[in-house]
Amino acid sequence: HAAATAVWPARPGPAVPAGRSSGGTGPDSCLHPRSGKLIGLSNSNRTAQRNQPVQEFNHGLVLSREPLRDRDVFTVRIDKKVNSWSGSIEIGVTALDPAGLEFPSSATGLKGGSWIVSGCSVLKDGRSVLEEYGRDLDQLGEGDRVGIQRNGKGELHLWVNGQDCGTAASGLPSRLWAVVDLYGKCTQVTVVSCEPPPEMDGEEDEEVEDEIVSTQAVSIMADASSVIYHSGSSGGVAGLGVAAGVMTTNDALLFHEKCGTLIKLSNNNKTAERRRPLDEFNNGVVMTNRPLRNNEMFEIRIDKLVDKWSGSIEIGVTTHNPNNLDYPATMTNLRSGTIMMSGCGILTNGKGTRREYCEFSLDELQEGDHIGLMRKASGALHFYINGIDQGVAANQTPGVVYGVVDLYGMAVKVTIIHNHNHSDRLRRNNAIMRALSPDVGRPRPALSLTPEPDAPDRLLFHLNCGQKAAIISDGRTALRPHATDDFNHGVVLSNRPLHSNEVFQVRIDKMVDKWAGSIEIGVTTHNPAYLQLPSTMTNLRSGTWMMTGNGVMHNGTTILDEYGHNLDRLKAGDTVGVVRKEDGSLHFFVNGVPQGPAAWNVPPSVYAVVDLYGQAAQATIMDDMADLPPLPDDSSEGPTAMSPGSPCSVSGATAANDLRFHQLHGTNAVITNGGRTALRQNCRSEFNDAIVISNRCLRDGELFEIVIQKMVDRWSGSIEAGVTAIRPEELEFPNTMTDIDYDTWMLSGTAIMQDGNTMRNNYSCDLDSLTTGSRIGMMRTATGDLHYFINGLDQGVACTGLPPEVYAVIDLYGQCVQVFITSSSGPLDNSLCTSNITEKSFPIHSPVAGVAHRLHSKHGKNVVLLGDCCQALRVDGYAHGIVFSAKELKTDEVFEVKINKVDDRWSGSLHVGLTTLQPPDLPSCPLSGLSPSLTQLRSKVTWVLAGSEVRRNGVLQRQNYGCSLDRLTVGNRVGVKRCSDDTMHILIDGEDMGPAATAVAKNVYAVLDLYGKVTAVSIVSSTLVEDSENVKAPSLSPDSCSEGEEDSTPVREVCHLRGSFMTFLENHGKNIQLSNQNLTATRVSSYNQGLLVTAQALPRQQLFQVCIDRLNPSWTSSLSLGVIGHSPDRLNFPSTACCLKRSVWLLQRDSVFHNSLKICENYGPNLDTCPEGTILGLLVDSSGCLHLFVNGMDQCVAAQDIPSPCYPLIDLYGQCEQVTIVTNHVSVVGGEREDMHCQGDMEKADMVDGIKESVCWTPPPEVNPNKTCEYQALCSRFKELLTLPDGYFNEDAKYNLCYCESCHKLRGDEAYYKRGEPPRDYALPFGWCRFALRIKTHCEVSNAFKKWHIAYHGTSVGSLRRILDHNQLLSAESSSIFSLSPVKTEGHGSYGEPEENSAPEREIPRVQLSPTMRYSGLEVFAPKVQFRDPRSLRCHQAQVGFQVCVRPGSYKVGPTSLGISEPLDPRFSNAEIEWITKEKGGTLLYGLLIRVE
Repeated sequence: HAAATAVWPARPGPAVPAGRSSGGTGPDSCLHPRSGKLIGLSNSNRTAQRNQPVQEFNHGLVLSREPLRDRDVFTVRIDKKVNSWSGSIEIGVTALDPAGLEFPSSATGLKGGSWIVSGCSVLKDGRSVLEEYGRDLDQLGEGDRVGIQRNGKGELHLWVNGQDCGTAASGLPSRLWAVVDLYGKCTQVTVVSCEPPPEMDGEEDEEVEDEIVSTQAVSIMADASSVIYHSGSSGGVAGLGVAAGVMTTNDALLFHEKCGTLIKLSNNNKTAERRRPLDEFNNGVVMTNRPLRNNEMFEIRIDKLVDKWSGSIEIGVTTHNPNNLDYPATMTNLRSGTIMMSGCGILTNGKGTRREYCEFSLDELQEGDHIGLMRKASGALHFYINGIDQGVAANQTPGVVYGVVDLYGMAVKVTIIHNHNHSDRLRRNNAIMRALSPDVGRPRPALSLTPEPDAPDRLLFHLNCGQKAAIISDGRTALRPHATDDFNHGVVLSNRPLHSNEVFQVRIDKMVDKWAGSIEIGVTTHNPAYLQLPSTMTNLRSGTWMMTGNGVMHNGTTILDEYGHNLDRLKAGDTVGVVRKEDGSLHFFVNGVPQGPAAWNVPPSVYAVVDLYGQAAQATIMDDMADLPPLPDDSSEGPTAMSPGSPCSVSGATAANDLRFHQLHGTNAVITNGGRTALRQNCRSEFNDAIVISNRCLRDGELFEIVIQKMVDRWSGSIEAGVTAIRPEELEFPNTMTDIDYDTWMLSGTAIMQDGNTMRNNYSCDLDSLTTGSRIGMMRTATGDLHYFINGLDQGVACTGLPPEVYAVIDLYGQCVQVFITSSSGPLDNSLCTSNITEKSFPIHSPVAGVAHRLHSKHGKNVVLLGDCCQALRVDGYAHGIVFSAKELKTDEVFEVKINKVDDRWSGSLHVGLTTLQPPDLPSCPLSGLSPSLTQLRSKVTWVLAGSEVRRNGVLQRQNYGCSLDRLTVGNRVGVKRCSDDTMHILIDGEDMGPAATAVAKNVYAVLDLYGKVTAVSIVSSTLVEDSENVKAPSLSPDSCSEGEEDSTPVREVCHLRGSFMTFLENHGKNIQLSNQNLTATRVSSYNQGLLVTAQALPRQQLFQVCIDRLNPSWTSSLSLGVIGHSPDRLNFPSTACCLKRSVWLLQRDSVFHNSLKICENYGPNLDTCPEGTILGLLVDSSGCLHLFVNGMDQCVAAQDIPSPCYPLIDLYGQCEQVTIVTNHVSVVGGEREDMHCQGDMEKADMVDGIKESVCWTPPPEVNPNKTCEYQALCSRFKELLTLPDGYFNEDAKYNLCYCESCHKLRGDEAYYKRGEPPRDYALPFGWCRFALRIKTHCEVSNAFKKWHIAYHGTSVGSLRRILDHNQLLSAESSSIFSLSPVKTEGHGSYGEPEENSAPEREIPRVQLSPTMRYSGLEVFAPKVQFRDPRSLRCHQAQVGFQVCVRPGSYKVGPTSLGISEPLDPRFSNAEIEWITKEKGGTLLYGLLIRVE
């Protein structure tokens, strides 16, 4: 140990020979001045930095200034990394002289004698020559050192943090330059030395000995104890001296040349493959080339599987020497000296010795999974699945064993993995070595890592912790030192297992407010000394129970929702704890208050786990052996700050009106979650004895409601519910509640039972038919009636004459296992239970004067319209009764109907709401494809009130809103309106029930559903104002736009693509929850693990579309989507889509990736900026080209050569939390069956900026769907710096348009449009941002301006105020001193001669215009000014200009006056790009344009 420790300190550094500098300041340690085009050199050419690190990932090559000398290690330190890219630093050597080198974009592009180490591969002239070499460079962090060396034998060696990774290549020429590529994540390095390593300063014959000692030291780190080598006998042990005599650095673990008859070896005998995998399933045995050493990991990666056979890979050890073995067809045929793992069991000499060894089955592993094994020095054999120890598989394993792999059945190809010691495992080894080193003061043999040998058995944190975590204060405190830089990798475990009934409790010391999520706590069976720590503990798939948020997870799967206090709401100073009791139950504590049992059958000897996730930055163990340290000074809250509403803050008291389950209950019942959850334990062996009762009496009119959370299909019968007058303290809980023969009323199935006797059959609901998610409520009215509610619907009077004080009773019987008290329980303020709805209940007002509303001619198939479309009648069935208003509703306009007829044979009632679905876009046929009911209408965003529930696209938004529509009858009136604050209000008999929904879109139609018992309605409302397009002047208000004119001109052709019905596949990321018949996908936790694919392949020429339903601004980035070229049925979903690297095409942000490599940039709009409601589509055309559609607009080809079949792929990442498939309902805009065309084919006669309007300056209601555009915000901040009066600008910011690349692509804008009479082309001002100006009153006299042309005028910042004050453009000589001098021209288009009435001594004023900002935005017209952004404090340059309407005939078209020869705009020639006008009043200011660089 002492020798190893001396050779290998924690961070070794190179020794400094005499006469050589340690600082690396000589010419050998400098970089060559010639480098990649994005490289900047500093620090005397010793530091290199890649410019634009977030925008560019390559062009970062640097070379050494001088050729390397033999044995010199050219070492650089990684200074900076970013997380924007994959890949990282690459290093190597090249024979190319940098003085004449044409630098490629990356080091792998170097040819002509170049050896590069990239990741864990070695490449020669761009081709891989060695895989799985050394350390993975992509895993190195800031501060790590990487070196490259050519030794005296012409071999290439890689050095990482002073450790030699062995020979990477041989036969190198003598004249070589060092190469470093600042690629991907790596953005800055510094040369720290160019010296030989200390152990290589001696003679050559000492090299082997040094290497042996080095290898021994590495082995000591991997084992955390002395390495024992075999001496020939099974029990014999040789010392290090013996090992040195037999061990060489080239003794790598490979496959033996002798193998099964169908095996083919490759990759230097590291890869084995079974030939003819579809014809043969056995004869695929391979063994290692030498025996395994003690504590040596033998690990393989599954490279290829086939689906033809049952069974899969088997792995184990055998005492048989491969040289003498007659290989069997399968290894389990051997009857001696062999231990194999097969499936999830262990076979010894072909016979099963352990049927269920672990929770993983080898038959279920996928391509890319890792399997490993290790024979410990004690003789115990362990297996590892993806780095996770599965525990002891066999004891007393023989001393000399070979590793063996049987490529059986599905398993076809595997590769030996040599670099399994990197990443988390190396960090664990370093922590153990620090514990064993003398300067730490710990005894070396003590692997328990206790501070002192005689210290009491205190609970501390284990020193092996997550890569971003650290342990301080003698093991009592754990923290994430850089909590604001990363949110995970903060897992810490206790240093020993918990005793039974021992409470492990920690206090949160410090929190940060940057992330979502917070501390997680639990237990695990994994020993921290051997555990490869995951990024978050919930990623472990075995032996782990964690409380996260307010749920409990077992092996990464949620087993209990709504459990206890939400950990995400805790603050600094709060405490959390966990205990495993003697009966095997697991309990959690928050601020000392028990949260109830969370799990059962937890094994003994579990370690406590704390995950410092998200906001949680530091925690300290609380015990009685030492005083608790004070909270850090920079904690987010004071030492006494407690989370609001935490159990500690209210002393555990229960509010007087808070309904819970009573602590007394049946013998098989368990109460958890602070009394809100009840469950029946042993649910598959027990079906009764699980009665629970409310903690107090129900008040009159108070609803007690529960939701069924879990059911089993083992029993007959299900939940029973009712009330009893027996106090819980006096109740002797029977087997079932119907056994009680006094003061009890129960509903069992459809039978109402009193005191155990049936008093009524065929009640209107059947409890035995309810399923998971169903809600059951009970209420005693003031008159003593008992009502039941199913999913919020009143089922009517069940029985009468109840006493005043009754308790709610739930019997968890038969199939029903677990229930939860909903938030709806409590007084029903809007309850109509004690009175009937009459016209006295609500005042009836007369309809508003004006033109009566009408219903649209498009409607559900069972509807008939009567009375000039003022009445609707459902003629058949109970559904398909959807009707729309004839026009969009104006702001604060009430659309109201009266119920004319009901049919009591049906349940349910009228539904009412607002929708963005445009009825004119529906087919004329009544069989329009509309959903049967309004709650199922999800092709466009729809807000609906059904009963007393408000839903958005079917997702519940609010419960118990207003009076339930289910209770309305003939004569009642129902209305809906959209208010100016973007809220939806419902009116019942004229009374406003308040806001039902928020963030309602502008252009919405009223929609009703004649559902259930309501069969006929008639309109009783009218418009706020009469249609006045012929009498009222045009206005900036969108309310005045002529709808008649808008409908008169067909804008775009619409066709339906009918193809296969698409749904999401049940196999998906672990955080995904599917609903709505697998059409809607929701990410229910975290920010990743949200991968989705469709169950059906995407046919050619079929458009697949999804709608973004919900965004969470707490995260950054957003969804990505694309296609995958192989069946997803057995796909092992990674955390994000960018980790998929086989036959995947992915659209992410504004780039296109193929197999995780970027193949295209600046494609389409930035997907991270797409707001809610955006519809994204994918289409593969007949040529195999992939297209992206945004809101129906084709963004052209994203990728080519897409295979068939392919499956749409979506990653709900970051902000995007929910999407819904709309392909099955929504038509394609601009699409045709054979080929898709872009917006350019549409009619442009009445288009302004791509949007049809009745007057030229009227902005559309939703012109900028990109509500998070940073460029628009930057331009707005510059506009504020100009201090222009607000009166010049339109009050509503929604009329401002951003023409940045993302925004205009998101809208689907074309580059050019026509305007005016006669029509004339103009270009959209791409790259600029437009701020709408207020139109002066004298201009609002007619709609004649829609016949004017559109043009642009560039000006200076100093001229803005005068132009706005005069409300017209000023000539150059009349503008401010900051403007340009007038440009005098002659010839065509000039105004050189004075007019008859002008003053002869003055030049006639003239104004330059252009139909494109590519000309008017030139710096000669729009000078740049510099300003500092008040938010970022960065300096920018800005230009200004105007978009104007210009009267035809008031200007002359001429050539450019600047003498420019090259074309400025492809649509306009330089001979007609400049317009000049001298007429006052011939122009109208339309918008202020700003461009910022």
